[in-house]
Amino acid sequence: IYYEVHGAGFPVLLFAPGGMHSSINRWSSAPFNLVELLKPKFSVVVMDQRNAGRSVGKINGNDGWDTYLRDQLGLMDHLGLKRFHLAGMCIGGAYALNFAKVAPSRVSSAVLIQPIGLDNNRHIFFDMFDKWACSISSRYPELDQTKWNSFRSNLFGSDFVFSVDESFVAACRTPLLVLAGNDEYHPAAVSRAIASLSPNASLIENWKDLSERRSVIHSVLKFLDV
Repeated sequence: IYYEVHGAGFPVLLFAPGGMHSSINRWSSAPFNLVELLKPKFSVVVMDQRNAGRSVGKINGNDGWDTYLRDQLGLMDHLGLKRFHLAGMCIGGAYALNFAKVAPSRVSSAVLIQPIGLDNNRHIFFDMFDKWACSISSRYPELDQTKWNSFRSNLFGSDFVFSVDESFVAACRTPLLVLAGNDEYHPAAVSRAIASLSPNASLIENWKDLSERRSVIHSVLKFLDV
């Protein structure tokens, strides 16, 4: 697993956008470059998810969200960081919610920026997965299509934000700041549902509006301020 650490202060683990290509370089073209935004005040940990960017890992048909979580937890254990914020964009929102579900004692809060989710759009996630799988399949000749399909279903075959369901979000005590999505991969309805269900969530709707950018940045920094 390739990772970098930038800045100093209370730690924040970032999960980059990009779907199955979630990697550090995706922050440079994101609507918010959280690495640059947060490193003046925080110790920012960024990583390439397995088989994205410079990270590699084995694949089998049983892989799913918890496969990635083991990498993420393992990295923070390696760095000796016991408690930290999470911030994720796109697929990073699903990573962050699964992390908060499995290891809530490690998470101080989480920022979810245009999280992915189900809204009559499962086919686009399956298609995205299939294109990624095709791009790396030559590395894994032992995997047949049945195993690839199983991995795909483990990630995107369930409902809501795929990694967790509505009942978890309704019971989640982790403070959440949700910056709403507004497109097919990042449905506004999913962002609003997360914010509505969670007992400790706030929602920002128009964060991509340039006229609101300074206010939104202030809100994110204030939310993470410890």
